[in-house]
Amino acid sequence: MADFTYELGADGVAVITWDVPEKSMNVMSMEGFALLDSFIDKALADDAVKGVVITSGKPDFAGGMDLNVIAEMRKGGAQAIFDGVMQMHHVLRKIERAGMDPKTNKGGKPIATAIPGTALGIGLELPLSTHRIFAADNPKAKIGLPEIMVGIFPGGGGTTRLARKLGAMVAAPFLLEGKLSDPKKAKAAGLIDEVVEDPLAAAKEWVLNAKGTDLVKPWDAKGYKMPGGAPYHPAGFMTFVGASAMVHGKTNGVYPAAKALLSAVYEGALVSFDQAIKIEARWFTNVLMNPSSTAMIRSLFINKGALEKGANRPEVPDQRVKKVGILGAGMMGAGIAYVSAKAGIEVVLIDNTQEAADRGKSYSEGILDKGISRKKVTEEGKAKVLGLINATTDYAALEGCDLIVEAVFEDPGVKAEVTKKAEAIIPDTAIFATNTSTLPITELAKASARPEQFIGIHFFSPVDKMMLVEIIKGAQTGPVAVAKALDFVRQIRKTPIVVNDARFFYANRCIIPYINEGIRMVAEGVNPTLVEHAATMVGMPLGPLQLVDETSIDLGVKIAKATKAAMGDAYPDGAVDDVLFWMADKGRMGRKSNAGFYDYDDKGKRQGLWEGLNAQYPRADEQPDVHHVQHRLLMAQVLEAVRAFEQGVLEDIREGDVGAILGWGFAPWSGGPFAWLDIIGAGKAVEICEALTAQYGARFETPALLRDIAAKGDSFYARFGEGQAAQAA
Repeated sequence: MADFTYELGADGVAVITWDVPEKSMNVMSMEGFALLDSFIDKALADDAVKGVVITSGKPDFAGGMDLNVIAEMRKGGAQAIFDGVMQMHHVLRKIERAGMDPKTNKGGKPIATAIPGTALGIGLELPLSTHRIFAADNPKAKIGLPEIMVGIFPGGGGTTRLARKLGAMVAAPFLLEGKLSDPKKAKAAGLIDEVVEDPLAAAKEWVLNAKGTDLVKPWDAKGYKMPGGAPYHPAGFMTFVGASAMVHGKTNGVYPAAKALLSAVYEGALVSFDQAIKIEARWFTNVLMNPSSTAMIRSLFINKGALEKGANRPEVPDQRVKKVGILGAGMMGAGIAYVSAKAGIEVVLIDNTQEAADRGKSYSEGILDKGISRKKVTEEGKAKVLGLINATTDYAALEGCDLIVEAVFEDPGVKAEVTKKAEAIIPDTAIFATNTSTLPITELAKASARPEQFIGIHFFSPVDKMMLVEIIKGAQTGPVAVAKALDFVRQIRKTPIVVNDARFFYANRCIIPYINEGIRMVAEGVNPTLVEHAATMVGMPLGPLQLVDETSIDLGVKIAKATKAAMGDAYPDGAVDDVLFWMADKGRMGRKSNAGFYDYDDKGKRQGLWEGLNAQYPRADEQPDVHHVQHRLLMAQVLEAVRAFEQGVLEDIREGDVGAILGWGFAPWSGGPFAWLDIIGAGKAVEICEALTAQYGARFETPALLRDIAAKGDSFYARFGEGQAAQAA
């Protein structure tokens, strides 16, 4: 079967149906483009064809370009990318011109698109090249150009067409932010033309009644002026000045795709449409040749998708969860209950008192009410989700649960007690998962009668918004428990990584040194503003001081005390504790107390760094270079990632990179810690480590694995990119 099929009806309308075999959603390939091109030629050459409708044989129209194809194109170098992109432009421009005389704009055949559901990326760029877009009235459908989210920009004419159709200002949210809309909102914004019950029938009717003038795009008509003004127009000039400032403000210059997109729009607006799409193709090629875009595509699309599909799942039968028991209805438990019920799983939510259990259930009600106010949830949908949550104090309600997720206090004694109570009720085949961010799973499993069915599941807060789930294998955890955890995470539509048991697992092992390095610098007299800005300028979502305010300083104190008790004389963070404990003694516990490293107003809005820091830790006369600060902050995280992989805590660098971006926002432009090391080169990384070690000590010592990769001129992804474990290699 082919990606596209062609059928000429008795009414003279040729219907080209996009239906990629063995795919749940259409994705475009170069072979698909070639076939589409041949069908367009066939329709334009056949006098019996009055017009064309392009539609989908699936519930959705398309999910975009196959990014594996784009990754493959990159291997051929810049010329291969440019030539491939221009081939796509040639086909889309042929559709747009539809056989029209270049001088008179007459003689063309109408071509429309009928979209049954979601249309993303090239799935919208193709319709934008047609003369009329009809979409089904499907509120669940998403229409837009999300390419910017994976490190590229719409390179199939979407950037040029949308900017010329809507103007740079109106197009900006769809191009620069990847904003997605349902069909009605997409029509209101001008992305599509009609929302109807039967888009195929409506498209056919339009094709049969279209006039010659209906086919000419505004930019092909004489006297076209760009909405909002071209760059040399006073209004347009201000738009582009503002857009440039906005892009730099949001990206700090570390995301090449946003700047390239804006350049393509600006430069393209100064020339004809045909020249503009060449400019778009050149900038698209430029972005694809940038190692940042390659790393982002690999981590945020290819590897993320592979992990979500079970790349590291044990080969055991389907373990989808039917009934989950959640022990503890606090913030974490309530969040887990919500995402589980939302996925259609029956939930038993248990706490010590009925009031606490009901409060946990009300968390779901609050989220659903917000969804109703935004018209994203119906009353029926709310009732369905809440109906799946049984909030109770009765452990007997756990009977029949095939998964337990324990989310009580981070106290081994409390966890052991509820483990035994639950295991007395649940089936022998049930899997018991503990939600913890720091406590060793192997130790907690000692309270279980079935340690091979005991596993750690570390959710990130808030559960309903954070996409990563860290699954932790204890020393005796078996493959069925791992598969159950992975299948559960897939059910609730989150991305899993699987790691082995060790102090702080993977995510916190990397996050804590980042926070600590920032605090160390404050104690050394480095300007706190420099610390925070250096972090955000290199792509971290929050500076280390803001991050510890958000997670709470008293939590940091608890972790420090527990770690020191466990490590004894080997504990390395005394300088950090001096600052943290002093802050805690001052009652500055972070955002929750409206006082931390930052000041806050009565409503909890952050006001600026606390001036008391400077009084306690005076700023040094000589401040370090911003790149030096960035190296300290990045290496504090990256070296722990390498050590975790080297020691077998992390078994797959793909999980390390995806987990870092989704778990704590590690510089997404880099593709993750291992991808960043590959971008700068292992040799350069060793050079940075040696300089930092000489100045600050053992925490920056180069791991043996990194030194070996540098010595052999190798890279992490060349050696481990297919999921090989460091210890196996």
